[in-house]
Amino acid sequence: MPRSAQTLPQDPAETSTRSRLASRIRLAPEGVPIAVPILVVGLGLAASGFVAIGSIVIVLGAALAAFFRDPERRVVANADAVVSGADGRVCDIATALMPGATQGELYTRISVFMSPLDVHVNRAPVSGQVTVLEHVKGDFRAAFRDTASEHNERNSITIRDDFGLEHVFVQIAGYLARRIVCYVHQHQRLGRGQRIGLIMFGSRIDHFLPRNYRIAVKVGDRVRAAETIIGERRQ
Repeated sequence: MPRSAQTLPQDPAETSTRSRLASRIRLAPEGVPIAVPILVVGLGLAASGFVAIGSIVIVLGAALAAFFRDPERRVVANADAVVSGADGRVCDIATALMPGATQGELYTRISVFMSPLDVHVNRAPVSGQVTVLEHVKGDFRAAFRDTASEHNERNSITIRDDFGLEHVFVQIAGYLARRIVCYVHQHQRLGRGQRIGLIMFGSRIDHFLPRNYRIAVKVGDRVRAAETIIGERRQ
């Protein structure tokens, strides 16, 4: 049986050393205890004369480090624009209710699929305050399917932006993903482009935008977290 995805808030007291190291080498903190020891073992094997085995281990460690890479990003969009919360490909754009709702206001849902080759650090699509933080248990179906937003294990973050509008950002576990990491807490103030978590390994992000936003992407587009504008507020 696959183990359940986990939503794990960060504890600064326990991760400060790891976070400082991660920042220096541009990795997400969660990748340091996974990739770095493997790289060290590989280098040790190669230095001890086991070059072939050491090289294989080094390649494995480098691949894991690449998955956890955390490049710096700079937001240059206008204040009323929504930026993508993830790197990847837009796999679906649809009109939908808020996650878990059976009635109420409709939103525009923009789904971004992250392959194992994409950067998996998630970032806030808008500036504002976290009003709702909810983890929902579920299945581990292929994340690019439309039904993943309703049936898969997921973590939902509702942000009230500086204009008083609510946006929902949903981290969805995929077929390979078994762990959702969330850095934020309820009532926290977020800046647009701020790191808010990641998902291991290959997954999907759903952005729920109010209907008075003009959609700036289409299905198939490649997007980058904090840099690609996916929606702009109509005046």
